[in-house]
Amino acid sequence: MSDAASLAQTFIHLGLGASAVPQPPLFPASEDPTGMRWYDDYAARHSSKGDTAWLVSARTFTEGWPTWEMHPNGAEVVICTQGEMVLIQEGPEDELRELTLRAGEYAINPPGVWHIANIAERATAIFITAGEGTQIRPR
Repeated sequence: MSDAASLAQTFIHLGLGASAVPQPPLFPASEDPTGMRWYDDYAARHSSKGDTAWLVSARTFTEGWPTWEMHPNGAEVVICTQGEMVLIQEGPEDELRELTLRAGEYAINPPGVWHIANIAERATAIFITAGEGTQIRPR
């Protein structure tokens, strides 16, 4: 059996054979401001197993995301659990699509689609992501 854990601090890798593996905590922002060091380590832990499964996480935001992100190896489900967020997806012709998510609503970021979110006040979301290969770029 496992202990209770915070999904905001300890993400879960849902892998082959219906496994659920808690991941190490995120690095402090001072050590990994973009979060990419953590994602690189995540890829190293799981890519050698041929395991392109799901990473489950939760985050609370009080301001818009500082960077765009894109997941080339699979879709991402974004579930707003508290507050409101405006998810912005960038299409193949650089067209932008805005999706307002309120508590209980979700959206899917297709593989390879750049996305970012604006937060007016406060929002919490659960993310189910094909995390390996995640890329970021400045806002």
